[in-house]
Amino acid sequence: MSRALVIVDIQRDYFPGGKMPLHEPEAAAANAGKVLEAFRAAGDPVFHVQHLSPAGGGFLEEGTDGADIMAPVTPAEGEPVITKHAPNSFLRTDLEERLREKDVDEVVVVGMMTSMCVDATTRAGADLGFSMTLVPDACAAPGLEYGGRKVDAQDVHASYVAALGQFYATVTPADELA
Repeated sequence: MSRALVIVDIQRDYFPGGKMPLHEPEAAAANAGKVLEAFRAAGDPVFHVQHLSPAGGGFLEEGTDGADIMAPVTPAEGEPVITKHAPNSFLRTDLEERLREKDVDEVVVVGMMTSMCVDATTRAGADLGFSMTLVPDACAAPGLEYGGRKVDAQDVHASYVAALGQFYATVTPADELA
């Protein structure tokens, strides 16, 4: 089985000082960096995904520092960066085509936000027939609100990881992949 790493939207606006800071994005990025180094060392394909919003989009706006991919997952020379404009990294991008060209069966997902782009990408990948692996400690989520009820970021993250782990992905911590 051939595997690839897909790093979803680990961008400046999700960090402290950004336009939409998440809960503990530094820890998630550090774990994503460990997984990235393991994939690089093994020679497995790596795909960086960068969300770009148009000017006035609120965050991750094209041409701003907020859209920059953060260390420790900065793309190395030769690693593709796939630009997307929707939560699903497969929608209107060539990600599926690139994965198929590399004969990838398993897609390992890390990134931001667990409750949006990570979720959409993981579900879409499974729907396309890939075996999906989600690295929960290499992802971060925001706190949310619904019906006047505040939901802590940790609970948002746990809920999405639990749901994805039921049918869409194998949930594997970073240390088991690094």
